[in-house]
Amino acid sequence: MATSPTAHSGTLPVREPLRLRLRNPTGAEHVDGAWWPQSRDLQAEAADLVDNFPPEAGQVDRLLFSRPDWDSPTVGGRGVSRIRARRGWVQAGSFASDDTHLMVLSVASGRRLRLVVVPSDTDPVEAARRVHAAGGLELERDDEADLARWDDEHPSS
Repeated sequence: MATSPTAHSGTLPVREPLRLRLRNPTGAEHVDGAWWPQSRDLQAEAADLVDNFPPEAGQVDRLLFSRPDWDSPTVGGRGVSRIRARRGWVQAGSFASDDTHLMVLSVASGRRLRLVVVPSDTDPVEAARRVHAAGGLELERDDEADLARWDDEHPSS
């Protein structure tokens, strides 16, 4: 019997509050914010994001991640397909060729949020600058094409 690839990991002993900045929506050409995870552990960080995502922004139903941002983005040669959050499993996906360094969230309202992932080992001053600057970033056209694939293809292969 085949099983879906999932991320499994131990929990981190001490967690800081979610390091996230969301901006007001202004159009498809911009990112919606930035996220500075505390490690490169996909399971721990994605679960933290889902569990502590601001309720006024919506409940996260699905994640699309960029594999180069994480130490273990695959299980058994396939992309991680779900993340264990406090409320249960959340669907996840990735494309092997995706190097956008974005975490794309689908929330219950149907809205899709694109977050720039600031590497966890970034100097705190530089990370704060990147998180603050993320509100004005524009996506490259190739990034838009990668995001459009999510509607047409099944990530995680």
